Amino acid sequence: MRKKGKFEKAEEFVIRIKEVHKEVEAALRKSQEEINKYTDQKRSNAKEYQVGNWVLLSMKDPKYQMKGR
Repeated sequence: MRKKGKFEKAEEFVIRIKEVHKEVEAALRKSQEEINKYTDQKRSNAKEYQVGNWVLLSMKDPKYQMKGR
């Protein structure tokens, strides 16, 4: 048990910081949920490929093109 008096302001500060921390966590969680909601609306279901499936790859992006051959 702690003595009252000398550390009252520090204890009040700690309590306030904990309250602010909870508020910030709630705001971040809400923001993350909103971002996920809008992001998920634009996503489409990806096709699942199995081992042995043939796929076509685009060589349009020059950084993936072979050089010198």
